[in-house]
Amino acid sequence: MKSLPEQPITTSKGYIFDFKRFATHDGQGIRTTVFLKGCPLHCAWCQNPEGLSPKPEIMYMPNNCIHCLCCVHASKHKGVTFTGHRICVDRSQPEDWHAIVDACPTTAMRFDAKQYTVDQAMKEVRKDKAFFKYGGGLTISGGEPFFQFDFLLALLQAAKREGIHTAIETTLFTSLEHIQKALPYLDQVYCDYKCWNDDQHRSYTGVSNQTILKNIRYVLNHHNHVIVRTPLIPQMTATDENIRKISEFLVSCNPEVHYEILNYNPMAQAKYAYLDMEYCFEENPKLYSADQMEHFYDIARKSGIKHLVIE
Repeated sequence: MKSLPEQPITTSKGYIFDFKRFATHDGQGIRTTVFLKGCPLHCAWCQNPEGLSPKPEIMYMPNNCIHCLCCVHASKHKGVTFTGHRICVDRSQPEDWHAIVDACPTTAMRFDAKQYTVDQAMKEVRKDKAFFKYGGGLTISGGEPFFQFDFLLALLQAAKREGIHTAIETTLFTSLEHIQKALPYLDQVYCDYKCWNDDQHRSYTGVSNQTILKNIRYVLNHHNHVIVRTPLIPQMTATDENIRKISEFLVSCNPEVHYEILNYNPMAQAKYAYLDMEYCFEENPKLYSADQMEHFYDIARKSGIKHLVIE
């Protein structure tokens, strides 16, 4: 086995907004997926809007609210008010938000993330370790995991010390140096290539795709277990030209590339209301049908993709 670089003491802290247990779509086997806060992209269709901000944000869950008004009484600067028979949250106010969260008896008012040390995070991961021997492991997602690079690296190193299979879901919008440091501790890499046209990529995500493309080319030639993914977003990424151009680029990087085309996920819309954010669609589109998905698969195959990942 190839020796790994010297490993630092795991004293890093990071913000985590979710632990998903018994995950079966984030890598092989039964996995625990850890979602890290913060992302340099702001995709119009973001599936995890609570992961965009690097710091914890207030979430209001109206279904949990009993309208006791404890949060309103704890508010000193009108950050939380009761207007029109509903709780209204103004996150811009200089409130003691911890006191407001503590005042809520039903967790209707809560933070969307919590700070963990590596040891604390690994304690949560170890709860599922019994399942990992059947091919599962730890997947780190986000947000963008590389956004909290020191914490990411320390968490990967801690997992490998315990023999846990590791995977990452990333945009690859980070420095090559960060990628080179993380790859030795990663058994599986999932990375996104959302949009081939740079102008459209900037419009939909807020950043250029040039750094991403350079990093995709690098990982496809320096790691044996990489799957590149394109999420199908109606009117945006779900076009014949986009899938064809992406496929052609990936084949030019590595003819044996593994490529996955992800069906649109309509479930994300519900999260936006909790954060008072607007979703990109007024009327939420539906999943693509099996025939529609096969159409996109056929485009990828005709563009040279040999290894389509289809679940």
